[in-house]
Formats: sequence, structure tokens, C-alpha cells
Amino acid sequence: MKAMFYDLFGKVPTVETVPDPSPTRRGVVVEVAATGVCRSDWHGWLGHDPDIHLPHVPGHEFAGRIVAVGQDVEKFRVGTRVTVPFVSGCGRCAECRSGNQQVCPDQFQPGFTHWGSFAEFVAIDFADTNLVALPDDVDDATAASLGCRFATSFRAVVDQARVGPGEWVAVHGCGGVGLSAIMIAAALGANPIAIDLAEDKLAFARTCGAVATINASEVASVVEAVREITRGGAHVSIDALGHPSTCFNSIQNLRRRGRHVQVGLMLGEHATPRIPMAQVIGHELEIYGSHGMQAWRYDALLTMMKAGKIAPERLIGRRITLEEGIPALTEMATASTIGMSVITSF
Repeated sequence: MKAMFYDLFGKVPTVETVPDPSPTRRGVVVEVAATGVCRSDWHGWLGHDPDIHLPHVPGHEFAGRIVAVGQDVEKFRVGTRVTVPFVSGCGRCAECRSGNQQVCPDQFQPGFTHWGSFAEFVAIDFADTNLVALPDDVDDATAASLGCRFATSFRAVVDQARVGPGEWVAVHGCGGVGLSAIMIAAALGANPIAIDLAEDKLAFARTCGAVATINASEVASVVEAVREITRGGAHVSIDALGHPSTCFNSIQNLRRRGRHVQVGLMLGEHATPRIPMAQVIGHELEIYGSHGMQAWRYDALLTMMKAGKIAPERLIGRRITLEEGIPALTEMATASTIGMSVITSF
């Protein structure tokens, strides 16, 4: 099969012919129809993820059709269209039995613990626990966009932050995660505030439901700007970028008893950011992480899509080839494009 491949961290990947995967006893092989290029893939390519072993094929948010099934798989058959959470549980441990596959200690992550979806085929283990059957009215590119950014934002906003109608939600960073969070918060009746350095991204955030925007390069203090708009601070704040400054601002701009959710990855030199702990204690703030979303929670997400309350397809910026995925990955840190890039041609 064709696949995007690298054998050194930071080395520009190439498109190579590599062996086709085979299913494990509890796994399947999926023919990839669409796969998103995510900042998490960029982190992995730079060597920030200790689970990646070289040589490697990246890619973790995808949709496609099952072409091979392991002998112990019970719920899925060849021909079924599926997607999968980027964090997949083993189905046997205490966390999985409690319904929290997203923090499984023996988790399977395509594109990280195993070869991923920047390829014509990808093998997925623990299929019965993790696969999500796709409705016919959700196209492949849209389904691929759910696998990491949108699903992680859905869990962050709905399950972790417990956002309610009328609440102020500050979203730091208007990439794929941030725009997803804004759209979901607005659908819940909240008041999202979009924060970014790029005016075109802020303008797009308004079309996704942001009721106010802050250009971080044009204000003396993001924290004070949020407090002024909200008259006291956000009820919920989300760091959708993953940087020490956005993490700090996200916590500090909360009102008393506010909730911070860290969605943007904090890896490498950013792994131990500064936190205003005196404020966390004195104001009884709540701090949460959000790491993917369980397969069984996709029903709620798909229901909101069917009802027209959220439209993740609007966040797709470009549909590209596997070869075009190489610069999309390697230039992600400096890219100025709005929306996510999805590989749809192999």
C-alpha cells in the first residue's frame, strides 16, 4: 500500500510502498477514504510522543470501509463504514469497564502506538470496543474530522466543562480544536469568546458562533479583556492551542469557581507550564484535561449533527492528496490556513 512514511523524527516524510496490514484476532483493517492532518501528528513527527517507534506512518483521524475482520470480532463486518476515536481502549481493564476508554492504560492509538491512517489501509485493534459505525448521511471527510479535534472538543465542552446555556466560554486558539469548541458551545446556548492572533481566524470564529472576539496581539492583557467582556471572568475557559501562555491565560481569566479544560497538547518543552495556583485555591477553580472521546459517546455527537445543531463539515478547509499531506504536516507550526486539511486522495 501507499503510505506517508518517516524513519527519523523531524525528517521530511516520503510517500512509500509498504506492506499491507493484517487484522489481529480482535481487530479489523480499514480502507482509508479520508484522514485529517492534525497538530498531534505534527507533535509526533517532531518526536514529542514517547509511544512512537521508528519507522512510522502517522495519521489518527480517519474514516473508511472495513476490508478485513479478525476471527474474534463480533459486532462489525466487511463493508461497514466506520471511524474510530484516536484513543482506543483495550475493552478489558477497569477504566474500559467503567466506560472511560479514553484513559485506558493499555490504549491503542493509530498514528502513535501503531502505524496510522496516512495510508491506503490502517489496522485497528479492539474493534468491538472502539469502532463507530457511520450513518449514510455523514460523508467520509466529515467523519474523518470527528476523530480527534471535534470529538475531543465535544467531550471537553459537554462532558468535562459541563457547559450550560448563558455561560461565558473563553476559547484560546482558533485552530480546528478551538473552532470546534466554539461551535459546540454555541449549540448548547453558551456565549463563546474566540481568542487568537489572526484576524481572519477570528472572523471565521464569529460565523461558528463566537459572540465576541479578542485579538491577543492587540490587547495589553487577554485576561483583562475576557474579564471586561464577561463582567468578571469566564465560567469556562478552554486552552485549545497548548502553549504555556494560553494555558496560563485560560486559568487566570476564569471567574470564581470557574472551570478550565486543557485540550491543546502540552508536550516537549511546554510540558510543565506555569499555573496561577493561588487563584486556583482561593477561587476554587476546577482544572480538567480532555483526551479524546469514547466510541459510545459518538451517538450524542451524531444526534446533534443530524438535528443540524452542529456542522463539523464547515471546519474543513482543504481536501488534499497524500503527497500534499507532507507539507500540510511539516509546515503546520507556521501555517495560516483556516480550518483543517483532509487527505481524500491516495
